[in-house]
Amino acid sequence: MTEPTSNAAGGIQYVPYNRLCLSSLNVRKKAPTGIEALAETIGEKGLMQNLVVHEMKGRAKLPKLGVCAGQRRLAALDLLVEQGRITKDYEVPVLIVSEGEAVAASLIENREREAMHLADECVAFRLLTEEGKSVAHIAALFAVPDVAVRRALKIANLSPSLLDLLRNDRLDYEQAKVLALADDRATQERVWGEAVNSWQRRPDELRKAITLAAIDARESALARLVGLDAYEAAGGRVRRDLFSDDANAGYLEDAELLHRLATERLIELSQAVGREGWQWIEARTQYPAMEILRCGRIGSTTRKPTKDEKAELAALTATTDAAQAALNAYNDEDGEPDEERGERLEAEATAATFAVDQYAERFEAFDPEEMKQAGAYVYLDDEGRVCIERGLVRREEAPTAQARATHAVSAGAARAPKERPLHGEKLCKRLTAHRTAAVQIELAQQPTVALAVLMQRMIPVVFDDVYGRAYLDYAVRIDVHTTREALVSNADDMGESVAWKALEGEREKWSRMLPRRAADLLPWLQEQGEDVLSNLFAFCVAATVDGISSADRPHAVNEISNTLAVCLSRYWKPTRSGYFEHVAKDRIAAVVGESVSPQAASEVRGMKKDAAATTAELRMTDSGWLPEVLRNREVPERVTYGYHEDDEEEYDENGDAAAAEADGVSEAQASPGEEEDAPY
Repeated sequence: MTEPTSNAAGGIQYVPYNRLCLSSLNVRKKAPTGIEALAETIGEKGLMQNLVVHEMKGRAKLPKLGVCAGQRRLAALDLLVEQGRITKDYEVPVLIVSEGEAVAASLIENREREAMHLADECVAFRLLTEEGKSVAHIAALFAVPDVAVRRALKIANLSPSLLDLLRNDRLDYEQAKVLALADDRATQERVWGEAVNSWQRRPDELRKAITLAAIDARESALARLVGLDAYEAAGGRVRRDLFSDDANAGYLEDAELLHRLATERLIELSQAVGREGWQWIEARTQYPAMEILRCGRIGSTTRKPTKDEKAELAALTATTDAAQAALNAYNDEDGEPDEERGERLEAEATAATFAVDQYAERFEAFDPEEMKQAGAYVYLDDEGRVCIERGLVRREEAPTAQARATHAVSAGAARAPKERPLHGEKLCKRLTAHRTAAVQIELAQQPTVALAVLMQRMIPVVFDDVYGRAYLDYAVRIDVHTTREALVSNADDMGESVAWKALEGEREKWSRMLPRRAADLLPWLQEQGEDVLSNLFAFCVAATVDGISSADRPHAVNEISNTLAVCLSRYWKPTRSGYFEHVAKDRIAAVVGESVSPQAASEVRGMKKDAAATTAELRMTDSGWLPEVLRNREVPERVTYGYHEDDEEEYDENGDAAAAEADGVSEAQASPGEEEDAPY
């Protein structure tokens, strides 16, 4: 066997393209990709890297050269010849090796290649722009989207010291993307330099530090209403987040301008609503919970949809079902969650549901005369959508329907002639007692009807904003109070609570489903299935729970909380406005020391109160820390008052609780219904 010889020592030679062909000794068998982009590069700059070839066996005087390393470059040359951009005598640089060395050369080139580092690739893109190449030209040259080039240029704008950290893997790509939000290199280096702890270098913490005074367009309802294009057209500056696929990704730096544009838009919409005939219209940039709570409502009627409107509803419902099904399928998937995809699917489902709600509103009609005494609120929801709450009556402007009804009954009684009753007082009581017993035993055997009767009594209290103007007499004797107004009056930040938003969402859902007239409640309830009745019943009961207390002590509401295993840290976060503004600086430092570190606590002690509160929020919002009153899960000790068998001889013939009185326990104290802060 002839020993292989190498021509490598002879160096690079130039041969015409038409002598080249693909060698069977090339170890890369998978079809190459990205040929169009490579062909563009070769067409622009020429072939900068030689091919490795070996002589092919054959009878030709000038043998063909098989390409054993450089398959993609050969395919790019083939494409350029097909396009007529080069001729077949185009000179190609090659290194000729023996057939025995061909496989080794192919393996070495394909295996030992090291990919270009991301930082160097980004800087190379920047150098091309400095040569005068446009983003579109670079994107076409390397067959990548325009946005990929713009993102690379953003990374290339990092300060040289941060690029060095990226090259040396002391700064990862996610951190680099966040630091690139700041166009000013001094800001980039300052934020990174101040992040001395590992937790401070998490991407979300770096983002907070860079965008502290800016408004996140994805989170701002005002930004969603106005739109980034309109904001920029008015002279506002947006710090774009090129690394997000969200069209609203960016940070707005002029809060005053944004608020003015949003207010102008809301006023414009309010004027259109005002032309419907309302006495007053109010615009708000967020849901005015307290103001709406103080209002009553006028009645309304609902017209039937036309055939076309029914078809429109069917289409909207189909879209909603499809969006919800897609979201449910995503939630059921195994593996690592895709946050962006999940947020997009959730947004689509929410938008579809909102479209159905908007559709339903067009069928509601009000009496023109009553409209002259009522008004509407035009406000933004959390998603930046415009919502309209119509038919509201300010309670100080009109007497309640119940008071008017009571007055009418009294006046009628005064005018009616007094007649001798058919049955005496004692007989009426006797007869109606028997009637009551009969109703009770029958009702006890019909759980669904019993549930509906109880809910008929509770719903007008829970949904007083719907039925506040109605008055009915009830057979069921219960006392129901909701705590909705107490929650918002005791915590002015309640509107931002996750739990409150969920409760209000449930309330709005049920309000849309319930009949508008209190007299229609019982028939409607009897038509509903068990799932609707049980869920509505649960909501009404939940609306009566009262856990508000004036002191940190065992509370009856903890029994419910413990039974349900409620995780309070899901619903409450230690924020500046929600906690730190309301305690002394020493308390702030103690809390930070407990949750973060003694070093962090020392830093807080050296700050002014406002700065300390802000710093504490930044460091602790997602810590899961709870103040002691929320950690207290104790239930009050159960105490039984009154008669025991052991004390029987201490009771006189009249049954007086002598033993209880001897212990200083009065009848009022012994009443279990008078315990302070009871949850129901």
